[in-house]
Formats: sequence, C-alpha cells, structure tokens
Amino acid sequence: MRITRFAIAVTAVSALLAGCVQGEDTPASKKAEVALRLDYAYYNPASLVLHEQKWLETDLAAKGVTVSWQLSAGSNKANEGLRGNALDIGSTAGAAALVARANGSSIRTIDVFSQPEWAAIVVPKSSAITSVAGLRGRRIAATKGTDPYFFLLQALDQAGLKPADVTVVNLQHADGRTALERGQVDAWSGLDPLMAQSELEAGSKLIYRNVAFNSYGVLNAREEFATAHPDVVQAVVNSYERARKWISDNPADAVALYAREAKISPRWRSWSSPSAPSWTSTRCRARPNARSSRRSSRCWSPTRT
Repeated sequence: MRITRFAIAVTAVSALLAGCVQGEDTPASKKAEVALRLDYAYYNPASLVLHEQKWLETDLAAKGVTVSWQLSAGSNKANEGLRGNALDIGSTAGAAALVARANGSSIRTIDVFSQPEWAAIVVPKSSAITSVAGLRGRRIAATKGTDPYFFLLQALDQAGLKPADVTVVNLQHADGRTALERGQVDAWSGLDPLMAQSELEAGSKLIYRNVAFNSYGVLNAREEFATAHPDVVQAVVNSYERARKWISDNPADAVALYAREAKISPRWRSWSSPSAPSWTSTRCRARPNARSSRRSSRCWSPTRT
C-alpha cells in the first residue's frame, strides 16, 4: 500500500513539473497576437499619412500587434466594416456614427480628426438650377448613411422641402459624380475631393454650401475591441496626432501624398496652414475660373476665414 501511494505521489509530482516546463518552453505562454484592422479614406487625410508612413506597424510590432488597412469609399462603408467585424477602427462623419450607434451598432467614438467642409449641393455646368428650392421634383444623387446625405436632408428642410419632394438616387460618392456629369441626375450631394475634381474637370457648380451642416470627422472603434485593447486604441489616437503634426511640418509632401493617393491634380489641392489653432483636414482650392490670387472662400479651418 505504501509503495502504491508513493508511486502515485511521484507520478503526480512528475506530471506537475512536466506541465511547468512545458508551459515555459511552448508558445502557449506567450502573449497572444492582436490583429488591428483600420481603414484609410480620401476624406480622412491623416489616415493616408499613417497608411503611407507605417508608423503604427513599427510602433506596435514589439507588442505583438499586426496592422492591416482597408480603403473606405464612404462613411457607410466604414460603418459596414465595423458592424460586420471586418474593421476594428474606422473613420466616418460624426452624423453617420451617431445614426449607426442609434441603429444598434456597437461602436465607440475615440477621436475627432477633422472639422471639415466636405459636402455641398452640386449641379452640372449647364444647369439652370441655382438654389435648393429649385430641386423640387428633381433627381439627386447621394450616398445614404454619409455626411453628404445628411447635408442634403438639412438643406432641403431649410428650403422648405421634404425628402418626398425630390427623388434621391442612392449611389456611392464616385458613382454620384459620374451620374451628375453624364446628365443622369439633376444634382448631386457631393463629397470632396470628388466634388472639387468635378468642378475643375467638368465645370460642375456648387449651388449650396453651409459649413454648419457638415459634421465632424471621427474615428470609431468596435466596443469589444476598445474594451479588450485600450492600449492599442490609444496608440491609434496618438498616431493621428503625429500625422497632424507631420502634415503641418511637411505641407508640400502632404499635398503630393494626397494627390497621389486620391489620383487628383496637386495644383488645386492644398492643406491648412501650420498656424491654424489645431490641424484638421482643411483644404483650400482656387476655383477653376478664378481671376485673382485672393484666397478662395472655400478655404476653411477651425476659425473659418
């Protein structure tokens, strides 16, 4: 009996020691790798800088975090990525984030990356429409779930019109521009830089602007990811601040990067002055037919000029 008990004890101790050694020598004891999936977007210039510079990849590698990027064609696509667990952090307009959360999307806004004037109502070069009131009964292209769509709703309301007074053609931003220039719609609630390209290349006209109807650009994280990895989320926010500083310190390189990524001409695309109170995705573009060198009224900043 004593021999049996001794054998059992030896076996138990051996198993315990073997387990300790195995735990120390195998990958099981190592910290699990974290995958960070972000978006980059033409309406979010800081994201283009981060995507190009690879700062996050370098800074987070030592922590076992891998970084991957996905292009968002609009706030609606970023929200789809967050809701479908294809993104961990995505950039949208503030209004789009609010509506997504109200509709049950489990997201948390972690940063404000811009206060833009990126939306306006656009009509073709030859259009006789000069005001929002003139859109009654017309076909208007807009991307539902994005800031230009919410901009359109506010503009219609201010003009005394209801959504039922017009026909909204739900097209992604780039397709909305194409439809406008081909005469398939009467107007487009547009988004920069596509809107500015259309002005420059097709002579399209902006008939209504209102900076107050543009919501802020925000970064949103999935609640589950933000709760599990607050240090990674903070690293992303910190990297956005670094990108803002880089843009302020390197305006010419920033313009070249934006033009290259968005496939637009750098001759009308520029960034905010480093002297601005805080950096945003400011753009100031001369009108295609401008006759003076005076700064265009479409330049904007936190303290609009």
